[in-house]
Amino acid sequence: MTNELVKHGYDEIGGRYASDRDRWPSKRYLGRFSRKLPRGANVLDLGCGTGVPIDRYLIGKGHKIVGLDISGNQVALARRNNPAAKYEAKDIQELQDSEYSVDGVVSIYAIFHTPRETHQGLFQKLRSFLPKGGVILVSMGASEWEGSEKDFYGTTMFWSHFGPEKNRSLIEA
Repeated sequence: MTNELVKHGYDEIGGRYASDRDRWPSKRYLGRFSRKLPRGANVLDLGCGTGVPIDRYLIGKGHKIVGLDISGNQVALARRNNPAAKYEAKDIQELQDSEYSVDGVVSIYAIFHTPRETHQGLFQKLRSFLPKGGVILVSMGASEWEGSEKDFYGTTMFWSHFGPEKNRSLIEA
């Protein structure tokens, strides 16, 4: 049910969200992430949205992108914004162990749209996509909370996250 709420929400808001997507600039983190990757790395972007700014930045650094997003509308925008990348409409909760083989995984503003009790399993799957020394960059919730926001760019959106200490332990595990 929550995945349908998220899918519908991002299908609805499309470009309205994209125009405000990088309110909290992430280039500093993306730069560190990119420098840790091998030249021409394959990167999986979970919750890629429109492919801007994250994928556009990484493509500009010479990396190859596969982007996944639950919203078909967001994927269509991403394909238009970054024709060199590959995009798929896919629910990240349905990923399977070793389904992808990449040098890095990035997920900014996405994992907290999945139920927090599934986060540990998702990180274990992501680990199966990476080689030893693979790199991951994710954003997580800043406090413990689960619920729906009634007016997220004019639609209802689901959020679920732990606070920083629990998030760190999930990543480290």
